[in-house]
Amino acid sequence: MDRRATVARRATRSLTRWLRLHSVDALRISVGLVFLTFGALKFVPGASPAEALAVRTIDTLSFGIVSGDLARLTTAVAETFIGATLVSGLLLRAGLAVLALSLVGIVSPLVLFSAQLFPGTPTLEGQYVLKDIVLIASGLVIAGQVLGTPGEPPQERS
Repeated sequence: MDRRATVARRATRSLTRWLRLHSVDALRISVGLVFLTFGALKFVPGASPAEALAVRTIDTLSFGIVSGDLARLTTAVAETFIGATLVSGLLLRAGLAVLALSLVGIVSPLVLFSAQLFPGTPTLEGQYVLKDIVLIASGLVIAGQVLGTPGEPPQERS
């Protein structure tokens, strides 16, 4: 039994070490793929199921200054840039800054359109916005690693 316990402890330590080294990078790349995919869809009118919500949100937040195709393209460029930086590991600080700015637009529908998104049970758009909470939390974890902690060098590769 002692030998099995020792093997189990070693395996657990090895797994924990591997997770510490690679899990945030795996999170960064997977979140990047989500942003890259959703952003790319917004370049094609009508291809994204969230296009109308994104356009309506940008239109409302900009008081009508940025609307229609310009709002769609602005969202597409921002999301694609965020995704590309997260996937590649290049210009991470810039990508995280754009993500931070985009968070306003990402969570705004919860306040601006809550009655339409959640008329009892969440609509498809409401579910889309709720899923964004996971992306926000993931962005915080990634930013924590990229920006580093006091006494440790940041993880950026640009």
